[in-house]
Amino acid sequence: QVQLVESGGGLVQPGGSLRLSCAASGSIFSINVMGWYRQAPGKQRELVATITSGSSTGYGDSVKGRFTISRDNAKNTVSLQMNSLKPEDTAVYYCNVGGIYYSGGYFDYWGQGTQVTVSS
Repeated sequence: QVQLVESGGGLVQPGGSLRLSCAASGSIFSINVMGWYRQAPGKQRELVATITSGSSTGYGDSVKGRFTISRDNAKNTVSLQMNSLKPEDTAVYYCNVGGIYYSGGYFDYWGQGTQVTVSS
């Protein structure tokens, strides 16, 4: 089993910044891809950003230039620095981690979600 613990959501004014973090623990041999997704009310879950074990990154078009994803492979953590936040960034943000168990086999887990609200 793998456990994901997210932190860092909250309420922020437009133009402000927030930093989300997600820590993975459990029977982890290696983590391949870590990422953040978000889901706003009435909308489908969408990609925010991903990062591979080699630190290659990818971003959704709506967040390019404003958000930065990073990871600490030694601690199995992934972070999302969100700057210049807009009201349309309001959503529940989910951490996603994919990798390999110590016992073999692949895993793919989602965090419980953390609310980000951008409002004046």
